[in-house]
Amino acid sequence: MNHSTIARRSANTQTHLNRVYAGELPDAVARGAILVDIRPQAQRGREGTLPGALVIERNALEWRLDPSSSARLALATDHDVEWIIVCSEGYVSSSAVAALQRLGLRRATDLVGGYRALKATRMQHVAVGAAHFAREVAALASL
Repeated sequence: MNHSTIARRSANTQTHLNRVYAGELPDAVARGAILVDIRPQAQRGREGTLPGALVIERNALEWRLDPSSSARLALATDHDVEWIIVCSEGYVSSSAVAALQRLGLRRATDLVGGYRALKATRMQHVAVGAAHFAREVAALASL
């Protein structure tokens, strides 16, 4: 009988992912990667927000990012979009990325250490200048 713990499963999942470190985020965002904050609203309220990131809580993630879903975001144009999933510490995001990759989103990855790693390196605003963020701000300003 296999008595795998959640910690062991998480570690196994993470070894199969090409994860991103906080110091690599500026380059990833510059090449078009899109940050997605999957933390629940209450957690974002306690820890802080991630300006420039899309906010999609974990329970809706696959529906919003799968380009074949009728509930997909406009940014989910195809299976080659580079999504960087962010949770609080980098554990829940790894499980989420594994699910996204099973859907064929091969460039989906997550942030090692999650939001807390960004905050520790003072990089919470890394996505503010991202092209997708600038388009969203412009669209809102024209309303």
